[in-house]
Amino acid sequence: MDGVLNKRGKEDGRFYPRRFVLREGEACLKYYVKESHKEPKATIHISELNAVFCPDKIGNKHGLHLTYVKDGSTRNIFVYSEDGKTIVDWYNAMRSVKLHHLQVAFPGAKEEELVQHLTRDFLKEGWLWKSGPRPTDQHRRRWFTLDDRKFMYLEDPLDAYPKGEIFLGYHGEGYTVRPGALPGFKEQPFSFTVVTPSRKFVLASETEKDRSEWISLLSKVMERPLNPHDSN
Repeated sequence: MDGVLNKRGKEDGRFYPRRFVLREGEACLKYYVKESHKEPKATIHISELNAVFCPDKIGNKHGLHLTYVKDGSTRNIFVYSEDGKTIVDWYNAMRSVKLHHLQVAFPGAKEEELVQHLTRDFLKEGWLWKSGPRPTDQHRRRWFTLDDRKFMYLEDPLDAYPKGEIFLGYHGEGYTVRPGALPGFKEQPFSFTVVTPSRKFVLASETEKDRSEWISLLSKVMERPLNPHDSN
């Protein structure tokens, strides 16, 4: 598949037309700053690529949020098309190429099992107040995204990279979430704490309902034992 999508610039936040190319044989998505360029600006292997529809986030009903890992951090790319069919075709093409890649990598696996690993929606996104590591640190408003075992926070929902990523492991290995702040920390309304072996994160929602949803979803992730595909 080969065509033009409007991509959000990393620095200025404006959208620019970019040529995107997806080839099944290459198992990667490439995009070019200009259609005439021979070398791509980025090459994303299909095994690392996730795609989520995001009309509300970017303010366009045909928006798509792409994520992949670059230099150890999650890279966010936001694109849209003026035509709804075009963006759906791109989404389906990415899933199709990824399915083919998985079928080659795991020839004995059933298709219905592989389909579960093509794309995934975020479990939850939204604003939270986050404290720094010291009790005297101020709470700052951050946008949080729960993407399976990755709990990421950003200054703005459309940032190219998160300010931080919290890996959520198995609760039997020191990972947990509980209501309330840590002793000595300022108790914000609707506070809760995410505990990992390396650090404790004090957060706060703006409503009790929102806090309950975050705690429930985070707990469910931590209740799952790690599998070979999980990594921190």
